[in-house]
Amino acid sequence: MKLLLDQNLSRRLVPPLEASYPGSTQVALAGLESATDLDIWQFAKTHGFVIVTKDADFEEISILKGTPPKVIWIRTGNAQNQAILNILLRNKIQIDNVLSQEEIGCLELYE
Repeated sequence: MKLLLDQNLSRRLVPPLEASYPGSTQVALAGLESATDLDIWQFAKTHGFVIVTKDADFEEISILKGTPPKVIWIRTGNAQNQAILNILLRNKIQIDNVLSQEEIGCLELYE
């Protein structure tokens, strides 16, 4: 599973995620720093990414447009990079299991 980290998540998270989520990137690293949410959505859909975000925008888009792509909504407030990294790594099995279910478009993760 490849993750596409939204603009509100640091590109510094990509290298430590690579072993568990090969092929992952962040929107600025993908050349999408000025892209709209819908442009990011389409990029993720076209390239097989799961969007990881800290805001509700992509969850709302998933309700309107369905899947793919799937969305991981990290609901931690102003968490530091290490906390975000820990959430994604600690919950990998749950993420894989939940997002493999076709009827689920968004997984909310809390610290």
